[in-house]
Amino acid sequence: MKKKVSIVICVYNEEKTIVNVVQSCHKYNKDAEIIVVDDGSNDRTSKLLADLEQEIPFIHIRFPENTGKSNAMAVGVENASNEIILFFDSDVSGIKQEHFEKLLSPLMDEKPEADMVVGSPSETLINYRINPFKSLTGERALFKKDILPILENIRDIRFGVETYINLYYQAHGRKIKYIILEGLIHPSRYGKAPMAQATMEYINEGQEIAQALMKNYDLIIKRISNTFEERSEKIKETYKRIQTDLNEKIRVLLRNNG
Repeated sequence: MKKKVSIVICVYNEEKTIVNVVQSCHKYNKDAEIIVVDDGSNDRTSKLLADLEQEIPFIHIRFPENTGKSNAMAVGVENASNEIILFFDSDVSGIKQEHFEKLLSPLMDEKPEADMVVGSPSETLINYRINPFKSLTGERALFKKDILPILENIRDIRFGVETYINLYYQAHGRKIKYIILEGLIHPSRYGKAPMAQATMEYINEGQEIAQALMKNYDLIIKRISNTFEERSEKIKETYKRIQTDLNEKIRVLLRNNG
C-alpha cells in the first residue's frame, strides 16, 4: 500500500506566493492532505487563503497572532493524519512535480532509503551546493512517528527548529538524505523587506539557531559520540579486511613454497 502524505505549509505574511504554493502542492499531490498554518498574518494572506478554500480542499488553521515557525510546524503535525509529513515553504516559486518526487520517493519503499529528506532550493541568495547552512532549509520530508516525540521540544524554539530536528536525527543515528531541488526559487529576506528590517530578522534568526545549539548540547555530544562509533566500526571493518587479505596471502605463499 502506498504511503500517504500530509503537506504542512506554515505561512506568515506571504501574500505574493502563498496561493501558488498551495495550488502547486495540490496540483502535484492530488491524494495528499494539505495543512496550511497561518501564523498570525496581518497582510492579505488570510483573505487569500479563505478565498482559496472555495477552490482547493485543505485544512486552514489560523492563529490570531504570530507564535513562531516552530509552533506552527508542531500544530501542523498535530493536525496531520498521514504517515509522512512534508514541510514546504510558503515563499518559494518555480515549483515542479520533480521536487515532490525527489523529496518523497526515498521514504516510499518498504525499506526506506532515508529517515528524513532535506531539499535545498537551487536558486537562492546562497549557493546551497556549497552553503554550510543547507540543512536549515524548510523543504523536508519525514515520518510522523519520528517527529511526534519531540513536538513539545520544538514548539518554542522558533527559527532554531531545523537545527534541533537535524541534531535530534543525527544524535539518534537516523539517516538524512540531502538533495538539491533544481529550479526552486527561495527569495532572500532582502528581497522581501527593507534592508534594516531584513538585517535584524537575520540577526534574530541567528540568535535563535545559536540558542537551539546551546540548549541542546546533550544532542551535540551524542551526535559526536555516534560519529566516533561509526568511524570506529569502519576502522574495525577495514582492519578485518586487511587481516583476511594478509592471511590469504600467507596461505598462498606457504602453499607455493611447499
